[in-house]
Amino acid sequence: MATSQESILETISQPAQIQEGDYGTLMAIRFYAKTPLTSKYLIAVYREVQPDDGFVLTAYWASRLSNRRNVLWKS
Repeated sequence: MATSQESILETISQPAQIQEGDYGTLMAIRFYAKTPLTSKYLIAVYREVQPDDGFVLTAYWASRLSNRRNVLWKS
């Protein structure tokens, strides 16, 4: 994921949807047609400290989205 820093920042600042994560985290999600592998969703898990401050815990590529998580926001 070290080569995907720009995509991670883009996903957090302009997500297609946000899902509720575990233990108070949020999951920003954005679809990318071209990735190092194939077309995938980028999922960036982060925690908000304040409305304008937070930090990224992890990020990963996924083939599909989880149906068990609550969708908090969708564009």
